[in-house]
Amino acid sequence: MAISKELEAQIMRYHYAEHWRVGTISRQLNVHTDVVHRVLAKAGIPSAQRTRRESIIDPYVPWIEQTLADYPKIPASRLYEMARERGYSGGPDHFRHLISQYRPKPVAEAYMRLRTLPGEQAQVDWGHFGKLPIGRAKRPLMAFVMVLSYSRWIFLRFYLGSSTANFLRGHVAAFEAWQGVCRCLLYDNLKSAVLERYAEQIRFNPQLLDLSAHYGFEPRPVAVARGNEKGRVERAIRYVRSSFWPGRQFNCLDDLNEQAQHWCVSIAAERRCDQEQKSSVRQAFAEEQPYLRALPSEPFPCYENVPVKVGKTPYVRFDLNDYSVPHEYVRKTLSVSATLERIQVLDGENVIASHPRSYDRHAQIEDPRHIDKLAQEKQAARLHRGTDRLSSSVPRAKEFLSQAATRTNSLGSVTAALLRLLDHYGASELDAAIEHALERGVPHPHALSQILEQRRDQTPGPPSLPLRLPEQLRQREPSIRLRGLDGYDALTPNYEKDDNGPENT
Repeated sequence: MAISKELEAQIMRYHYAEHWRVGTISRQLNVHTDVVHRVLAKAGIPSAQRTRRESIIDPYVPWIEQTLADYPKIPASRLYEMARERGYSGGPDHFRHLISQYRPKPVAEAYMRLRTLPGEQAQVDWGHFGKLPIGRAKRPLMAFVMVLSYSRWIFLRFYLGSSTANFLRGHVAAFEAWQGVCRCLLYDNLKSAVLERYAEQIRFNPQLLDLSAHYGFEPRPVAVARGNEKGRVERAIRYVRSSFWPGRQFNCLDDLNEQAQHWCVSIAAERRCDQEQKSSVRQAFAEEQPYLRALPSEPFPCYENVPVKVGKTPYVRFDLNDYSVPHEYVRKTLSVSATLERIQVLDGENVIASHPRSYDRHAQIEDPRHIDKLAQEKQAARLHRGTDRLSSSVPRAKEFLSQAATRTNSLGSVTAALLRLLDHYGASELDAAIEHALERGVPHPHALSQILEQRRDQTPGPPSLPLRLPEQLRQREPSIRLRGLDGYDALTPNYEKDDNGPENT
């Protein structure tokens, strides 16, 4: 750092006239001690040499240097155990500090700038962006990033997890967005691409090979721990973190992906292309897009196919949630085929259940037909089904049933009475009545009936009348045909009204 003549003069005056030490001069003038030493050395004053004290590690230094030369990456903890076996008596923390001074520094490596042809190569990787809370679950928010090496055009899509199915979905979405496929794709050694690797022998993920055969590109993993070989996608992820992600607000995953798509075609497309300094990324992509391979007639199907086991209850567990199946399939092994929106449960090739996919945790997704059919065969299950319905519809029903169970042995009759009140008055009225009954300390259906009658009397308008149909009629949903009332006129006597009042004619 160049300093002014006035500052040099002050340093010389403090040293010669005031006899200040170097540290005092450095603090007074707010400069580094190296600056003070440089000024004094320029004036012919040699810097003071500190005498080094002897250390208990000195007898082991030749052995340490030879060991580090043979094994440069040996950890200090292992080296400390070896030194203890040879008689070293110092502590591990001080030893680790001293070893850092003797460990050989890695030699700086130089890299060549690589250039690619239009449509030749793209690079792929995941980026982790925290977790997204969905109900009781916290799903990892992963960004799938694919970059064309020539034009630097970025494709960005967020998924809930970095599963192989999401990895393949990202490829398909990128190819659809670009309306073409490049000839080679570079990957890191993640499990979605490389299952096993020994030296130059690579075992690819079979699903990735199916995808590459469908679209006609070459999957090429980079060397182990050589992130520089796919530096374009690494820089693209850093660019996403600095330009797109800070301060980003979104309502759901679909909203986030819409914003990401708009960012890719607007802000990210207007930046300057590194390979073609005179043009933007949009102009370079317009030049590269005709060189991409054409898409096949049908996109690659991306399904999550997982074998599942049905236990004693008619549910299969998939992705932290339970989905109902017909009760005839308990104790059997089935398979789940899932997309981002729905899951299907299959017995061989037959679809036996279909549900909307849930990203919550410990959720129970049911088809009422599956459970009702089982409840018809299991008389004892009706009480539990009624309790589940009350708990889901009326939040305070669980506490009411708990207090009612301590006063009566017939919890089934209490549940049945609450279900009748639920059908007649509705969930909101029943919930308010239960709250009132619990405050009064009377957890009994008769008390609820009185409270509901009082609330109904206080509500203006005609009272609602319960309509109770037999179970077989409610299942068949009968239609009632309306008849005309003209036939009743013949049964009604005619009255004529004169001035003196009505007379029978």
